[in-house]
Amino acid sequence: MIFKDLTNMGILGINNRVGRYILRHNKRKNYPLVDNKVLTAQRAEAWGIAMPENYIVIENYGSLKNLHHRLEKYNSFVIKPAKGSQGNGIVVIKEIIREEKDGEVELFFRRSNDRLMNIEEVKHHISGILSGLYSLAGQSDIAIIQEKIDKHPVFDDYSYGGIPDIRVIVFEGYPVMSMVRLPTKSSDGRANLHQGAIGAGIDLSTGHTNNAVIRNQVIEVHPDTGSKLSNLQLPYWREVLELAAQCYDMVDLGYLGADIVLTQDKGPIILELNARPGLGIQIANLAGLVPRLEKIRAEIPKNLSAKERVDFSMKNF
Repeated sequence: MIFKDLTNMGILGINNRVGRYILRHNKRKNYPLVDNKVLTAQRAEAWGIAMPENYIVIENYGSLKNLHHRLEKYNSFVIKPAKGSQGNGIVVIKEIIREEKDGEVELFFRRSNDRLMNIEEVKHHISGILSGLYSLAGQSDIAIIQEKIDKHPVFDDYSYGGIPDIRVIVFEGYPVMSMVRLPTKSSDGRANLHQGAIGAGIDLSTGHTNNAVIRNQVIEVHPDTGSKLSNLQLPYWREVLELAAQCYDMVDLGYLGADIVLTQDKGPIILELNARPGLGIQIANLAGLVPRLEKIRAEIPKNLSAKERVDFSMKNF
């Protein structure tokens, strides 16, 4: 396929994404609101937008001294860097095992892949986060111990090990394209396309999957569960889109990606936001972003409510 064919399909490339949409529509001063997950959580709380609870925020190495006692009261959690990207540095602890030894309680932490970590290994990983090992620019970072979210039962036959999430691209407050990222064995249970997760495109009008890819190859069934990937109907679909649209109002970034997880008890909640969302969503949907983005640039008023913006997107995309 030559460049002209991609252009005719409306495929958005990296340079065009940055020059035409990100630089023109994202205010530099607002980047920290999405690049730093601690600031994102604070802003979301102020706006009444649900996110996983941050149990502990670790800003320096001295805070690791009594970490053992601070973790004793939890049964599960997620460790993540405040400024990480592409899922790097995230460790999911699905179970804490307590063993008594010489009158002291020793903790062991079972990861999502069933590997056990002791407290020193946990501290070592957090030290790597603090040093900037996983941060966007390699600078010193903050570690977050966060509530672990359990997946919605709708994903029981569509996910291996981890928690699927829904990526929604939002432009000037309008959802324009979406996919659900489904963990696989090859992705080590992570919802990360670069690591081998499935990207399944979603029809914005219905919340029904329409196509699926893994490492840019079209597939029809989940390689680990055998479930047909075109059969997935997502619950809370309108709520998902309205939540994504509200994120534009919350952080005032014209071009962003909202990552949303579905829970059984709380419905959809924001996992994180991204000011530079990737372009693989176009492959997952077998459709280009440019026609949708340009339709909004040319035609759409910018003073509508999130609900009205979602009405337009569900009707047109």
